[in-house]
Amino acid sequence: MVEPKGKGVRTCIGCRCQSGKRDLKRIVRCSDGSVRYDATGRLPGRGAYVCSVECMNAALKAKKLQGALKVAVSSENAAAIAEELGKAFAEDEGR
Repeated sequence: MVEPKGKGVRTCIGCRCQSGKRDLKRIVRCSDGSVRYDATGRLPGRGAYVCSVECMNAALKAKKLQGALKVAVSSENAAAIAEELGKAFAEDEGR
């Protein structure tokens, strides 16, 4: 069966759980090589999905995020992304 547009299933790179695109948060490698949190889920570039900050940290430790995005992620950049993700997940819990 074909999924309706915008309802695609994505896989968390940390725990490998599958969920809808809207349930996961996207981290993207932009064309300039920078890595950032994609709040809209529509930025151009190579993306990877996580279901929690813990999964992002686990993916960093196992070098899964670097492999998925095909770029090195600095610890400062990872900390900034983790902070943004924490805020985004907290906002989702508040809804």
